[in-house]
Amino acid sequence: MAHKAGFVNIIGNPNVGKSTLMNAFVGEKLSIITSKAQTTRHRILGIVNGDDFQVILSDTPGIIKPAYELQTSMMDFVKSAFEDADVLLYMVEIGEKALKDDAFFKKIQNSKIPVLLLLNKIDTSDQEILEAQMQHWQDLLPKAEIHPISALENFNVKEVFNRILELLPEAPPYYPKDQLTDKPERFFVNETIREKILLHYKKEIPYSVEVETEEFLEDDDIIRIRSVIMVERDTQKGIIIGHKGSALKRVGVEARKDLEKFFDKQVHIELYVKVNKNWRSNSQQLRRFGYNG
Repeated sequence: MAHKAGFVNIIGNPNVGKSTLMNAFVGEKLSIITSKAQTTRHRILGIVNGDDFQVILSDTPGIIKPAYELQTSMMDFVKSAFEDADVLLYMVEIGEKALKDDAFFKKIQNSKIPVLLLLNKIDTSDQEILEAQMQHWQDLLPKAEIHPISALENFNVKEVFNRILELLPEAPPYYPKDQLTDKPERFFVNETIREKILLHYKKEIPYSVEVETEEFLEDDDIIRIRSVIMVERDTQKGIIIGHKGSALKRVGVEARKDLEKFFDKQVHIELYVKVNKNWRSNSQQLRRFGYNG
């Protein structure tokens, strides 16, 4: 039987469910999912393997108008998603009317590759609204295939995946068949800690934070992790730590539980907080954290 393989890249506005969809496809929690916008900062690959296929899914940051260096780098990851896609998944949610960047939308309209427009969160809608939304997007993107889905409820997700397989070109696998992602273990440690910060802190704090894992030591029965939470100002450091360290401890406990599930092994985690002034606007620091800078 011929083998199919290719890159399937997911784009859309912030918070439309891109990470939820990718995790549903992959069956593992590779991308952070929270109710806050701009949760995904990198382009994260999730690889789904079968005997005769390899689907390389790519979750990208939500499309925004960049306000500082970090956001510019995030949009560079989105641009790269147009360059190597074999199939483009453009994700919108019920009630949405347009992409937040006209230039990106024109790229979708002029795309030479297949575009599947996924109308997400239909579980929050009724039939009349759904039909009006489908017509709205069909008028804007006549060449796109429209699929109503609920990534959270897993509705129509398998059908979309089967359609992706039909559209993929014949090709050998790009990655080893037992590989789940292109990111190293430390990346998922960083992202898990950052997710807990997004969940528990308000206002600007989560967006001023970057996490760096300085130590990842794996033995037969335990993984020992030491990670540093970077903030931009001294006042933010105090907020992250909390009264007698209580807030930081909660982040550590919740991250450890998730990481033990992810690695299927006991985890010991130590967290520290450091001030790294204006790292979001510092090209050198952004490169160090894996952004384009």
